[in-house]
Amino acid sequence: MRIDLPQSFIDLPLAHRGLHDVTQGRIENAMASFHAAVAAGFGIELDIQLSTDGQAMSFHDDTLDRLTTEVGPVCERTATELGDIQLNGSKDSIPTFRAVLEAVAGRVPVLVEIKDQDGAFGAAGVGPLEEAVARDLRAYAGDCAVMSFNPFCVEAMQALLPHVPRGLTSDAFDPLPEGVSAEAAKSLRGIEAYDRVGASFISHDREDLDRSRVAELKALGARVLCWTVRSAEEEAEARKVAENITFEGYLPDVTG
Repeated sequence: MRIDLPQSFIDLPLAHRGLHDVTQGRIENAMASFHAAVAAGFGIELDIQLSTDGQAMSFHDDTLDRLTTEVGPVCERTATELGDIQLNGSKDSIPTFRAVLEAVAGRVPVLVEIKDQDGAFGAAGVGPLEEAVARDLRAYAGDCAVMSFNPFCVEAMQALLPHVPRGLTSDAFDPLPEGVSAEAAKSLRGIEAYDRVGASFISHDREDLDRSRVAELKALGARVLCWTVRSAEEEAEARKVAENITFEGYLPDVTG
């Protein structure tokens, strides 16, 4: 069963990993960036990884190396340990997904990207992270939607939270990501799992919006979002196809 994407996901541009700005001490996927997005009236897109004790954490990378002085996989640290790690250039640490939801409190829409856990966009590793996300979202009353590059993640969410809108993050998969087979990439590129996972939207690479499959899905009623827009000029071009944008590095118009 498809669940329609709430209109707020079309009306409000989505701040990519929150309204982050390192010059202001606002780091991606951290609380200051989420508070800034809410204050500015933007929706929020964020990424979720899994702690070793099964908690959903707001963090993009699978390792700590880029954004902290720590190294190694996120999944080898507990939620408490991750919460004690300060993000570079910020007073923030790595928040739990639950804490983010409590802070947003339904004031703007939240688009949740569940990160692939096995590197191959297949079924291996699917389950624990999706269950953690579902636990946190089950009682959430605000507008939210979940998506992933990995269709098996989205399929798991269909079973766990059938009332929450689902979508597929998508792009050209060119060049082929390390660890992803050519066969899997062909299916991902063609967004072949759209019907199987009960998706109602895609979030597609803005540089690949002219793909025929995007037009086909849009004609069939799919809502089309896109990522990542970094200027007003890129936004104008993207909106020729996409109904909304995920953005960073500039402030789009929210007056409608």
